[in-house]
Amino acid sequence: MNSPSLFVAGVFGLGGAELLLILAIVVLLFGAKKLPELAKGLGKSVKEFKKASTENDEDENAEKKPAAKPESTKTHGSN
Repeated sequence: MNSPSLFVAGVFGLGGAELLLILAIVVLLFGAKKLPELAKGLGKSVKEFKKASTENDEDENAEKKPAAKPESTKTHGSN
């Protein structure tokens, strides 16, 4: 089972040492106290993007479906 982070690391040819180095640089740039806030913001952004994407897909699917025909009601005496 491949996780997305392993896939990304494999695509860019990054190993464990390179990922640790990148993490250390990020910690130095933003500080350890700021990282949880950044991760939370990133998570919310991804969640909103997925939500908007699925809503957009549902809207497109609704537009593609033909509208249902209204059933004609017969009145008394009409054939």
